[in-house]
Amino acid sequence: MNHDEYDDALIAELLNGVRTFAFVGASANASRPSYFAMKYLLAKGYDVHPVNPGQAGKKILGRMTFATLADVPAPLDVVDIFRNSEAALPITREAIRLKDQLGIKVVWMQLGVRNDEAATEAEAAGLTVIMNRCPKIEYGRLSGEIGWAGVNTRTISSRTPKLSAYGVQNRVLPTKSSS
Repeated sequence: MNHDEYDDALIAELLNGVRTFAFVGASANASRPSYFAMKYLLAKGYDVHPVNPGQAGKKILGRMTFATLADVPAPLDVVDIFRNSEAALPITREAIRLKDQLGIKVVWMQLGVRNDEAATEAEAAGLTVIMNRCPKIEYGRLSGEIGWAGVNTRTISSRTPKLSAYGVQNRVLPTKSSS
């Protein structure tokens, strides 16, 4: 797979098809990107498990923090890596080792995180890999919410956006049938 760019349909399909994330490198600091992304995805109805050995046993955004991926309860769809590019390889190898036990389908590396060796190993193990992207930003971009802030969503449409049950300021992602 070409990891320099991703088709919007692939990202939307992934975000529509998964429900549970593990945020490896989650922070209890409200000014950190992992905290804000976790808060956003929780508000969208995703189940997010923070993974941070320094915070293990404590709660972040009301969610119990785990020391390792192996401690996270199944099912787990996405391992979202909020660590540097060098740390992505051992985390990905742990995800590969646990993929059947936890049901892992996707290894997602956050903005600025890219490890081609990790991607090659994960894809060889049957996992989907997304690198240098944020699911919070992608959700906002594909749903049109991020356009409210003046950000170019790269999507032009005359269709009325689909709203979630939470009201006008909460949109849902497009599906194949609505694209």
